[in-house]
Formats: sequence, C-alpha cells, structure tokens
Amino acid sequence: MVKFFMKKFLSKGPEGNRTSIGQLAGVLGFLSNAILFIGKFAIGVMAHSVSIMADAINSLTDTISSVLTLVGFKIAAKPADKEHPYGHERFEYISGFLISLIMTFVGWQFLQASFEKILQPEKVKLNWLVFVVLLLSIAIKVWQSRMYQSLARSIQSKTLQATSQDSLNDVLTTVAVLLSAIVEWFTGWRVDGYVGFLIALYIIYSGIKMVMEFIAELLGQRPNEEELEQMNSLLGEYPEILGYHDLLVHNYGPQKRFASVHIEVDDRWSLNQAHEVINQIEKDFLEQLDVSLVCHIDPVAVQDADFQEKRRTIEAIVANVDERLRMHDFRVINPESISFDLVVPKTVQLSDQELTDTIRLKIHQRYGNQKIEITFDHNYLLPE
Repeated sequence: MVKFFMKKFLSKGPEGNRTSIGQLAGVLGFLSNAILFIGKFAIGVMAHSVSIMADAINSLTDTISSVLTLVGFKIAAKPADKEHPYGHERFEYISGFLISLIMTFVGWQFLQASFEKILQPEKVKLNWLVFVVLLLSIAIKVWQSRMYQSLARSIQSKTLQATSQDSLNDVLTTVAVLLSAIVEWFTGWRVDGYVGFLIALYIIYSGIKMVMEFIAELLGQRPNEEELEQMNSLLGEYPEILGYHDLLVHNYGPQKRFASVHIEVDDRWSLNQAHEVINQIEKDFLEQLDVSLVCHIDPVAVQDADFQEKRRTIEAIVANVDERLRMHDFRVINPESISFDLVVPKTVQLSDQELTDTIRLKIHQRYGNQKIEITFDHNYLLPE
C-alpha cells in the first residue's frame, strides 16, 4: 500500500513529492495510532492494568506526533516569502524536535509508572482478548516502523527517521507488557514493573539523543564527511584553477543547501575567462550535488618571481612555527605590506595573538619592518 501511494506522489516533482510523502506518513501514522490507542485503552480499563493503560497513553502521544508530522511537512512546504527568503524547510527540524521531546516525556512517565508498579504491584485481570490485542499492536507497530523508515529513506527525512525509531521503541514497550502478562498468567509473578522500568530508560535515552540531533540541525552543524568529500572531489576536477580554500556550507532545510568557496586563478586571466570557469563550477555543483555555490575569485601572480619567492619563504616560516598551520590567500599589497589567511586547527595550543607575534617577528627578521596582516580561520571545512 505504501509503495502504491509513493508511486502516485513521485509525479509531483521533488518538492511536491517530499511534502506529499511526509503527509502520507502523517495520515497513516494518525490512523494506525488512533486504532492502537482505542484498542489498548479498552483492554486496559477492562483488565485494570496500569502498564497497558500507560502503553495506551503512549499510543495517544504517537497520534499527536502524527498530527505534528502532518503540520510540520505542510509548513515546511510553504514557498519562500518576504520574511523567509530561503523558504520554510527548517520547520521540519522543529516538528522532529517536538516529536523527540514527546518521546522523552512519555519515557519519563513510563519510568515513573513502572517504579510505582515495582513498589506497589497489582494483580492484572487477564484473558485471551488482552493477548490478542497486544499481539496485534506489536504487528501494527512493526509495520509502522518499517513504513516510516521506507518513507524516510525515500526523501532523506530525519523527522521520519525519528518517528520510525519511536515506533520501534513502542514495539519494545508492548512486548514488555505482553511478556509480563504471560509471566503473571503462568507463574503469578508480578514482573511488568521491572521490565517496564528498563525499557523506559531506553526510550528516554533514544529521545534525548534525537533531541540533541535536531538541536544540532537547528543550530547549524558541520556537514558530514561524505558531503565534504563530494565537494572536495568536484573542486579537484578543474585543472585550470590553481587552488581553492575557505569552503563554507550551510542549509535552510533538507533540500536547500548553500556554499561559498574562494577559487585561486592566474592573475593574467581576463574577467570573462575567470567568469566562465567560475560559472561552470557553480553550475556543476547545482546539477551534481544540489548545492547552490557562490565562488569568490583570488588572483595569484603566478609569473612574479619575487612574489613566489616571498610566498614560499613565509610558508616555511609558518610551518616552522607549527607544521599543522596552513596559509592561503597570500597577498603582497606593496613592497612593504603583506597579508594572508591562516588556518588554525583545534589541536594548535597557541592563541591567535601568540601566533601573530611569533610569525611577525620571524618575517621582520627576514624582510625588515613589513606591515603584516593575518586573518585567522578556525572554521575550515577542507582537509587539513
């Protein structure tokens, strides 16, 4: 059934497809969770079971989460406007964050209920209907987790991945309730409080982990290494450029990624020649990586012997201070003025001021009283 709907929505284009699949996940989740809540709540009341009632409330929060998923994808699909020129895709992270919070809260409630059950165990009134409903609940939740995971992969959605994990956690909680009911049915031992306590800890751990992941997305985390390697590899495919540096990457949602980079070119190039090469690089990034790239041109005096000698000498000075430092964007503004950027890895213990004083002293010893301007870069994404 899920594949049938996915094929239907694939004709709507990337953005429409993402929104439709997200809403499909919300609708299917809402209907299945509502059925689970009604069924569990009914047998929980009938059996006077605290653990089954808690599991029913868990299904109710999942129903609310499905509504949040629907709202989240609906808002995320809104086009750019005057107040939000880059669109609303980041709202998907907000809805995922809220789902993770609900998941953590439910885990905490389940933890408290389980602890109370340990302190004050109660006899559960069991019959065959309780076991049938719990088994059906497990089957529905397994299907639901796989459904969310399949849809998440199709549109690369962390929100649906979080929802899939939540459904998997629900399988564990219902299994715990079922096992404790079976043990009590055959032995009279009241163990559901202990089993529920352990599973509640796992739910809380999973919820907090996902909360932190969505916070990282909202704050703007570093791109993963695979994405950086793809960009680095593509930039290395242009033999006409001399080098590149200062790559910056940021996103405004799962499908809106932007980047900027400095491209070093021969200073003898004409403006049109430089524009042609840069335009091709930006076009390739958009077509191959779906990244909107902006390139900044850094002309390099390739044929100036004095410039090249001074650059090599200062590179050696920088390496002598700390071999982990990297220099780029080197400029000789006039015979008595030099500027360059310095990439400083986190492992370098010297402060910016200490590095400035040390490097300036060594350059002055070599070239006299030069004006030295150093720009420090602590957020470098390219390989060090």
